[in-house]
Amino acid sequence: MGQPDSDGLLVSSLRAELSWHDLERERIMAKLISLAVLALALLTLVPVSEVQSSTATRDNNLAMGNPSAATTSTSNSNNYLMVKSQYAISYNRSKATANWASWHLSSAWLGSTPRQDNFRADPSLPSSWYRVPATAYRNSGFDRGHLCPSADRTGSVEDNSATFFMTNMMPQSPRNNRITWENLESYCRKLARNGNELYIICGPGGQGGTGTNGYATTVDSGRIVVPSFTWKVILILPNGSNDVSRVTTSTRTIAVRVPNDESHNTSWGLYRVSVRSLEQTLGYNFFSQVPQSIQDVIETRVDNGPTN
Repeated sequence: MGQPDSDGLLVSSLRAELSWHDLERERIMAKLISLAVLALALLTLVPVSEVQSSTATRDNNLAMGNPSAATTSTSNSNNYLMVKSQYAISYNRSKATANWASWHLSSAWLGSTPRQDNFRADPSLPSSWYRVPATAYRNSGFDRGHLCPSADRTGSVEDNSATFFMTNMMPQSPRNNRITWENLESYCRKLARNGNELYIICGPGGQGGTGTNGYATTVDSGRIVVPSFTWKVILILPNGSNDVSRVTTSTRTIAVRVPNDESHNTSWGLYRVSVRSLEQTLGYNFFSQVPQSIQDVIETRVDNGPTN
């Protein structure tokens, strides 16, 4: 018997190894193709807004609409639109308070900036108008109550400082401001931290409230009107994009009407009303960018969801 051909054996071994590698490469490629097809199928089934839903963003404070059709014309002095990066307001010169403030809230607005407490007149008001000073509510028995809360704008010193303009204040009874109102504000921030974004509008309503010094219709020598109630409307969505298009008849909305006096319960849930009832009282059109058929559902029911 002859000696084995070592060269032949080596060639055969190499061929076998190469064939095995080719097969393994084909198996890997087949798996990659299958994964790519699956990923493409998922992308066609899941809206982009849902894929991005975990990302909180800072969005337009008036995305859901301008409730009173406020304008930037100074001739429209009792419905004067003031747009800041942090919020938008309709200012009423005759009342020396805002009609309403509107702002967007998500975790993107929240940070660790401390409360600035730098109450001051708003220099962006027309120079010929009365600019409410920081001391205007002193000894009145009413708090300088924020519309857009300081704690909703803690992403930077600039953001927090902007909430202390006196155009963002209304005369609020201490129990209203520090208990009921504060509890609702805290609940909103909890929702934002839990992956939601909120569109919030609030303001004063009526005239004549009761503070720690008793009943009053005005403060600051008659310049500032004291409201008889405070109100707020809130629209809640999971984080995402194209927010108006994501509002459906199932979207949660909250509306409250809270007496501006000292007889307050700690639970803001006791003061819930429908958005539509506030529209009828105030003459505003909330969430006007949302299709009317959807508005007619979400604005006519009274929220009964969680309160803490």
